[in-house]
Amino acid sequence: MSTQPRAVLWDMDGTVVDTEPYWMAAETRLVESFGGTWTHEDALQLVGSGLIDSAIILQNAGVRMEAEAIVAHLTDEVQNLLRTEGVPFRPGARELLLDLKQAGITTALVTMSLRRMALSVVDLMDFPAFDLVVAGDDVDNPKPHPEPYLQAAALLDIDITEAIVIEDSPTGVRAGIASGAVTLGVPHIVPLDDLGAHELWPTLDGRTAHDLVDLLDRHSATTGATR
Repeated sequence: MSTQPRAVLWDMDGTVVDTEPYWMAAETRLVESFGGTWTHEDALQLVGSGLIDSAIILQNAGVRMEAEAIVAHLTDEVQNLLRTEGVPFRPGARELLLDLKQAGITTALVTMSLRRMALSVVDLMDFPAFDLVVAGDDVDNPKPHPEPYLQAAALLDIDITEAIVIEDSPTGVRAGIASGAVTLGVPHIVPLDDLGAHELWPTLDGRTAHDLVDLLDRHSATTGATR
């Protein structure tokens, strides 16, 4: 008999919402304001990374600011773009979140963005999408460390092996796998091949809660797990 996942744990940037272009635009303006250059390839280094790690890379690109100040500046810039340009959902993400709600499946947002950034995205959504938010400033160790996902499981009082993680970046996929969750990769800007994700879907478009139940069942069958 199929068993629903105890929770679906979502990455934010690039998975729920397509804010990566907002981050890249903010990074470019910041680096250029210090006389440097910032290419698309440079920006790809930061996809899925912790904010302090990203700030250090930006310092190495010539940004003469403290790491915490860089994080605060970029967060302000992206929050402003979200307010003025809107929340750009990834294909199928909003619909799948709604379907999970209707199925009674718990959802959590697990992001390396600051909590104020994550809450601004959640607040701009037109329905209560998440039961819990774990943000970058809520944990000591950013992805790819499993702490963010393990903290979410602990706060939800669930076994992480009964949860599904949805991620778009190599860093996030590694965090999901290390946590012990069934990890679904949905690549966006960078490929996710050969990282060990339990499945890769090209898109969430057209996917439903039933598809995630089936994913958990398939993984349980191959591992011989019982729940």
